[in-house]
Amino acid sequence: MNRRDFLKDFALTAAVAPAHAAPDVSHAKPPEDWFVRWEKNVLGRARARPCDKEMGEELGWLVSPFLNGFYYAYRVTGDSKWVALLVDWADSWIQRGISEPDGFVGWPKSGTGGAPAEGFYTDSLLGEAMALRPVVLMAEEILKTAALQDQFGARARAYLALAEQVFEKWDTRGCWREVARGGLWVVPLFGIDRKTGQWTEGYARRRTDGFSNADNKQNHIARWLLALADVTKKPIYRERAEKWLRLMKSRLRTRAGGKYYVWYYWEPAGPWDYKMGSSPKHWVGVHPNGGYYEFDVMGMVAAFEHGLVFTRDDIQRLIATNRDFMWNQQVTGAKFQRLDGGPSDPRWKECPGVLWTPLVPHDETLRRIFLANHDPASWGALPVTPWFLAREAGQAVTL
Repeated sequence: MNRRDFLKDFALTAAVAPAHAAPDVSHAKPPEDWFVRWEKNVLGRARARPCDKEMGEELGWLVSPFLNGFYYAYRVTGDSKWVALLVDWADSWIQRGISEPDGFVGWPKSGTGGAPAEGFYTDSLLGEAMALRPVVLMAEEILKTAALQDQFGARARAYLALAEQVFEKWDTRGCWREVARGGLWVVPLFGIDRKTGQWTEGYARRRTDGFSNADNKQNHIARWLLALADVTKKPIYRERAEKWLRLMKSRLRTRAGGKYYVWYYWEPAGPWDYKMGSSPKHWVGVHPNGGYYEFDVMGMVAAFEHGLVFTRDDIQRLIATNRDFMWNQQVTGAKFQRLDGGPSDPRWKECPGVLWTPLVPHDETLRRIFLANHDPASWGALPVTPWFLAREAGQAVTL
């Protein structure tokens, strides 16, 4: 499975109800067999061990769902077997890193990073951020739990040191840009020359060249930074996340007299995002794959739950957009249209919009839709099922 297949599968599992009859949600409680079904699914899929082979951006799309699942499963159960699984998987992909020309470790591959950077042999901030977030969060659990310290304490400290080095790597490479309404991360337009082992010529322009990551990727990176801020207590990580989140909020537009939000998949942020002749390097508009917007909502809800940028009014407007405009008003067999009401693209005809799962704890109607349609043994459920069950159990976990 490549990342595009992942996004399609993730969106479909979020958008389409399972074929079997929906559970009774009259008391708004998850079925008792959800964790059992999820565990069978995750352990079965884990036999493929993408942690042993994936590199670049695929560390995020194909490895992090398992790492998140292991982390949230530990928060649900307190069973150290999930800690051991995460450590095993984290060690597997981390030890495959290579020393790059600037001395930092990376996991490079070709065809990663998003256009126009896919022609380079390079690593991916997105992939690393997505994979490191659950590792950072589990490190915190290890270091505060005496029963885990002896076996895993050294690994936890090494993971936190690595995460901070990865932040320093991308910061040093000039991939963070301050802009008028905040800040954001860019994909560098250079890589490793596999013949010489040195940087390609674009390295010299690293502080002015590049291509801004799409909003969904920025939000994944911000969630990693919020995890780093929570665990290390260092303000730089929270400050960087906040600057992106302020820019994200500035990109939201209201419609229908202020009832709903709409925003684009990508927008140019600086001169690096324009071609000669001043045309943007990427199209600007609402993406036809509704799954991308769930990732954006993850970032916005995480910000709200951290007391950053997004207010209760913002969350209520996001809820209204998903519940009152996008939803077909059917609990069983729920469907969602595009957030702008536009026509479905044939490539994504089954998922022009999806349930915005991060909002489920904040609205009873969306929660009922989730309970009626969620398949705990689907691909998209790898992180979602144990996260939801952890929330149900009173754990303060953010998706």
